Amino acid sequence: MFKLDKLKIRLGVAALITVVAQFVFAQSGSTKFPGIGRVATPSEVAAWDIDVRPDFKGLPKGSGSVEKGQIIWEAQCSSCHGTFGESNEIFTPISGGTTKDDLKTGRVASLKDTKQPQRTTLMKLSTVSTLWDYIYRAMPWNAPRSLTPDDTYALVAFILSLGEIVPDDFVLSDKNIAEIKMPNRNGMTTKHGFWNVKDKPDVNGNACMHNCVSFVQIGSTLPDFARNAHDNIAEQNRMYGPYRGADSTKPPIKQLPGASGTGLAHAADTHSSAAKGTAALFKNENCSACHAPNAKLVGPSIADIVKKYEGQSGAVDRLMTKVKLGGAGVWGSIPMPAQAQLSDEDRKALVVWMLSGGK
Repeated sequence: MFKLDKLKIRLGVAALITVVAQFVFAQSGSTKFPGIGRVATPSEVAAWDIDVRPDFKGLPKGSGSVEKGQIIWEAQCSSCHGTFGESNEIFTPISGGTTKDDLKTGRVASLKDTKQPQRTTLMKLSTVSTLWDYIYRAMPWNAPRSLTPDDTYALVAFILSLGEIVPDDFVLSDKNIAEIKMPNRNGMTTKHGFWNVKDKPDVNGNACMHNCVSFVQIGSTLPDFARNAHDNIAEQNRMYGPYRGADSTKPPIKQLPGASGTGLAHAADTHSSAAKGTAALFKNENCSACHAPNAKLVGPSIADIVKKYEGQSGAVDRLMTKVKLGGAGVWGSIPMPAQAQLSDEDRKALVVWMLSGGK
């Protein structure tokens, strides 16, 4: 009984010390907001302070072989990045595009090659510390921070072997990592606006808003074998808005819709001042984002609306209500948003203008 009471006393004292320590931390945590927060403990700081700099400050001790890295890679990485770092259709490749000459010069020549299909990780990286740091911090994506330092050394060694930067029997460690020469180690530059805001920006240009081309000729095609490889693109975009995917179940059109092949979202040319005002209203209210003159965009074209309601009595009133309340079902499942902010006068002007074919 004495021993049990003595144990209770010890536990009580320990709990009291913990409470006092937390109170002290809370009091000293903030001068601006006294009593709120506390100073982070050394262990908490250490848990977050894991970044590795290009000079390898912060790099933990450890080592890992290419052979071990391949085992970890096949178990946790290959499903996203491919067996040999070639990746899949979602992620860009890890390896490829580097040569032995790049290892000598420190600049990856294929970065300037227009025939290079993709820029891989090993093509772009100038420091091996970046590769180590990112893997240790963020990989694998479904369990970040689950890799040990030794696991990370092994994975980096395996990736380097894929690029023939190190041999297949190489063992990477904190002792020899500084000796690794990346293929693009001399490719990093600080002479641009991203590094210093006072430097010349890397992009220059002015938006061109005049002398726009009135005719657009389709110049790109999609091979038939790839046309519907991922099902119909038109069914995978957002429900409404100006950007819709093409119907990939159908063959490509030879020219853009319209008598002259002009752009889809431009309203028809108008001559009277009233028609010009309504055409401007049609554009300003973003109606042109969903309704094109002669082709289905998101909603039906103006020409299709004219054809459907031609000669029907009460069409103007019905469509005014439709524009005000919005809805779906007449032209398909894609809903038209309600336009309750329009006045009855503007709403009627738009409906009459569209029923007249935009004239």
